[in-house]
Amino acid sequence: MTLKPILGLETTQNQYKVRETSKIELMKTKDTSKKKRTWKFWVSRTLLVILILGGLWLTNLIWFKPFSIRHFYDKVFIELALDSPELTTSLGIPIIYDWYKGDLDDISDSKYWESFNKSKDDYATLLSYDFENQSPENQLNTKILSFYMKGIIDGEPFSDYGYPVNQMFGIQSGLPSLMESAHKLEDKSDIKAYISRLSKFDIKFDQLIEDHLKISESKGIIPPKIIIKQVLDEMKGFVGAKSESTSISDKKKSPVTTNILYVNFETKVDKLTEISKEDKNDFKKQVAHEIKTTVFPAYNKLIAYFEKLNEKATNDAGVWKFPNGDAFYRYMLKEYTTLNLDPEEVHQIGLSEVERIKKEMHVILVCEGYADSTKTLGDIIQKMNTEERFLYPNTDEGRAMVIKEFERILSEASANLDNAFNTRPKAKLEVKRIPKFNEDGQVAAFYRRPSMDESRGGVFYVNLRNVNEIVKFGMKTLAYHEGIPGHHFQKAIEAELKGLPMFRTVIPFTAYSEGWALYAEQLAWEEGFYESDTFGNLGRLQAEMFRAVRLVVDTGIHHKKWTREEAIDYMLENTGMTTSEITTEIERYIVMPGQACAYKLGMMKILELRELAKTQLGNRFDLKEFHDVVLKNGSVPLSILEEIVQNYVDDTKESGKSERETS
Repeated sequence: MTLKPILGLETTQNQYKVRETSKIELMKTKDTSKKKRTWKFWVSRTLLVILILGGLWLTNLIWFKPFSIRHFYDKVFIELALDSPELTTSLGIPIIYDWYKGDLDDISDSKYWESFNKSKDDYATLLSYDFENQSPENQLNTKILSFYMKGIIDGEPFSDYGYPVNQMFGIQSGLPSLMESAHKLEDKSDIKAYISRLSKFDIKFDQLIEDHLKISESKGIIPPKIIIKQVLDEMKGFVGAKSESTSISDKKKSPVTTNILYVNFETKVDKLTEISKEDKNDFKKQVAHEIKTTVFPAYNKLIAYFEKLNEKATNDAGVWKFPNGDAFYRYMLKEYTTLNLDPEEVHQIGLSEVERIKKEMHVILVCEGYADSTKTLGDIIQKMNTEERFLYPNTDEGRAMVIKEFERILSEASANLDNAFNTRPKAKLEVKRIPKFNEDGQVAAFYRRPSMDESRGGVFYVNLRNVNEIVKFGMKTLAYHEGIPGHHFQKAIEAELKGLPMFRTVIPFTAYSEGWALYAEQLAWEEGFYESDTFGNLGRLQAEMFRAVRLVVDTGIHHKKWTREEAIDYMLENTGMTTSEITTEIERYIVMPGQACAYKLGMMKILELRELAKTQLGNRFDLKEFHDVVLKNGSVPLSILEEIVQNYVDDTKESGKSERETS
């Protein structure tokens, strides 16, 4: 009996202890939870908030107006790169390059208008940012991007104007050049991408014909007969139309295995050591198959189209023949020169410059015993061009000598520019021959900028179709223009600029870049590079005359309705270039209205701005600083370059004033 109460008491006590213990444990658990919550809880919540905000930012960046205008700049460029596999390859954009290296650009009509409407939306978005509250750096960015975008939008009425296939550029020459010069062949992934691109030539050529050429044709936008003939000759040569054999096994005669697309592939892949010989041979067969069954048929279809188009073509050279052609020419003139100049004003500037340079050349000709009042300047220079002392042998040995001499001139120039430049490009410069397949319609020389991934340096391409066109006393000037301190300094430095939005390193403004290259020719003379080289200086003046004549003949063809022959005669009379060179140049101006005017006008603007800086700064003017100002902002419209230089002048004045007040 007694046990029960005892047991009951013990039970009650135990229950109490259990309850008390539970309370204590619960309190401990709560305390521990509080401790854990103080770091785990808040860390997890912080990460969640960051994730949500990051998602909102990313969503806003991709689909809506970015919060930051710097992000908008980058968005515009990245979207452009993602939309153009060929641009990505050409620029060598890291990472993105590998995503699309097997694709080609979509050039369908629907895609064109989709991209155009997006440009209009982007322009409206750019203008919606509060300009006054932007930093000075971003205000400059906005001005440059706005100028570029506005130019695209202003071109809407002329969307089907121009000649997308011509002897200077176009898919028919641009695609093979891209594959040869920019498409990497370093591993199996690159090889498969190369083959993939070859398999898509037919799609792109069909888009070209149906969505561009036929639409332009329906509006009366048809190239002159001479341009069609050159395009046909180029394409027929490309597919080996004169050869009956297309046998892949006949390596000596087959148009397939002698085509640049095959030769380029074979040459580069044979150097790869990590791929077996069997795999290499298999890949070569695939390349040859695509060239034979896809690439060549695509070209033959385009050839057939142009042969039929030729029946409608005339010999009229200028764009005045187009519907609203005068307005189109004014638009193109502004696009290339970035200046608001009337065609007649440009024509008169050209005539004036021709007379000035002619007098300077005459002084040299008199001193050297070449003056002849019975002959034109062009006749005298042309006769000099045939003198053996000024020529290399027109052989492969002579071509090698030309390349070597250009390399020597560039090396010498690079070693003697410390007085004029603080900044130099890191990228190397190489001199190469323009590929044989399209050298007949190409200019004397051009420059290709380094890739963005730094895998490829700058290249100075020279046309060696006829070595007799490379006159020794003109080589220095050509090297300074295309190489050092011309295009290579300007474009390579531009590609290496840090801290700028990506678009600032790639948007082209012809008047700036070509103006700089022509300015570089005169700078070399000012720095003494022609000292004791009278004929070299004559070559410099001849090159400047060539650019001045361009102002006259370009406006002559497209504004004054000159014939192709009239333009050729004027250039022959005043430059001394060979007939073949001049013919190539005039036909270039026919298909690129306004472009040739950018060179001289760009040079004149840079010289004008340098004189402004000298006048306003006096002994505080520093040539090296001036060149930094011009080069370290990348390519810009000339009107904006004027603002940049004026700001530099004002800042330098203010700095000098502060120094005087402090002292």
